[in-house]
Amino acid sequence: MKSNAMKIKILLTLFLTTTHAWAEFRAGAAKVDITPKQWPLQMIGSFHERLATKAHDPLHARAIVCDDGKTRLAIVIVDNCLIGRNYLDAAKALAAKRTKVRGDRILVAATHTHTAPPGKDRLTNRTDAVHRAYFNQLVEGIAAAIVQAEKNLAPAELAHGVALVPEEIFNRRWHMKPGGIAVNPFGKKTDIARMNPPRNLIERPAGPTDPEVHFISLRGTDGRPIALLANYSLHYVGGVPGGGVSADYFGVFSGLIEKAIGKDAGFVAMMSNGTSGDINNISFRVPRPRQPPLQRMNEVAKLVADRVLAAHAKAKFRKNISLAMEQTLLTLKTRIPTAKQIAFAKAVLSDNPPNPLPRLAESYARRTLALANGPREEEIVLQALRLGEVGIISIPCEVLCEIGLTLKAQSPLPQSTFTIELANGHYGYLPTPRQHALGGYETWMGTCTLEILASEKIKKALLKMLEKVAK
Repeated sequence: MKSNAMKIKILLTLFLTTTHAWAEFRAGAAKVDITPKQWPLQMIGSFHERLATKAHDPLHARAIVCDDGKTRLAIVIVDNCLIGRNYLDAAKALAAKRTKVRGDRILVAATHTHTAPPGKDRLTNRTDAVHRAYFNQLVEGIAAAIVQAEKNLAPAELAHGVALVPEEIFNRRWHMKPGGIAVNPFGKKTDIARMNPPRNLIERPAGPTDPEVHFISLRGTDGRPIALLANYSLHYVGGVPGGGVSADYFGVFSGLIEKAIGKDAGFVAMMSNGTSGDINNISFRVPRPRQPPLQRMNEVAKLVADRVLAAHAKAKFRKNISLAMEQTLLTLKTRIPTAKQIAFAKAVLSDNPPNPLPRLAESYARRTLALANGPREEEIVLQALRLGEVGIISIPCEVLCEIGLTLKAQSPLPQSTFTIELANGHYGYLPTPRQHALGGYETWMGTCTLEILASEKIKKALLKMLEKVAK
């Protein structure tokens, strides 16, 4: 009897020890170079074609994989402007096949650099072999980053912090003085708000800004830095000499953090985009000295990196980290042009267009007809994650800032929730109904493709998901 009792005790000890080891929080990170290998390539982010024949700096897919013994999830931040869901679903399927990370436990988001090759099928895309090859490289690179990050899983601990950088963000939508509203691409002068207007005619911003830079930092239990993921609501900075592809300030920031924190080549830093659909780096009220875009890009990246590093120095790491993740597929209606809008679009593209022709009228006429002939609804991917006490939500749109602020305020994790936009697809801008009523670029038919109540439905779904992961 004594011998049997001793055996049971030994077996129980072994079971508990094994279970504890299996449940230990682990994290791994990796980055894969996705710089184009063939040229020339289009660069997305403009109404006119721009061709790149070289790279000013490398593009990457940067991945984090975390595991708490019950849930394994991945976050990938990609140096691209926007990526179509079809390509992201393909990348997730490859990663799920090659790893133990389920496809619905993978979040992939674009940074929104405007100097990257296309990541989404569009009518204006070139379809030659060079461009088709880059789509394949993009998909493979995203999957490869997840595969390598999983291989790098190691016992880890996590810290979270918030830095404040209000100086580099400005709401670009403005209420205007009399005479400040221009004719829009649909031949109307009905907008109330205007994007990037003449300074001498501005009255007041049409929306808020969010100065918070959230970050999560991962390091091994041996103190070795693993990764840092930051999130800042700034559209982009943009522009490099010679017109080459570039990761923009997102890439510069990552390099600065890696140099400051990383003790070896395995450390990976990344900057995700917050709710910056109406936020840019142009100071309207207090004009700044004109600077070369590259200088501005480096200055913004350094300021944000310095603030994050200062907050990081005070952050407390914790070992007992649990994970949770929810994914919802939400079906939304698309915007359908009226008969008058369709007739105007056809007239613009006819042999006898209106004279004078509004600025960008031809581009928006094509977009209007594409919506008229397109699907009547779209299924989008929404995700909510919890890493320890940190909540992360994702939206596949360019999200106006006030939506992100509302989600933070109403989150069950109010001190540590942030939104990653342009994640798991791209469906245009996401204004609130209030902003829709103001009109302007971010609300125009074709720029904004989802129904006017889309933001309300998305917020409701995300808050419900956050309640689940917060338990």
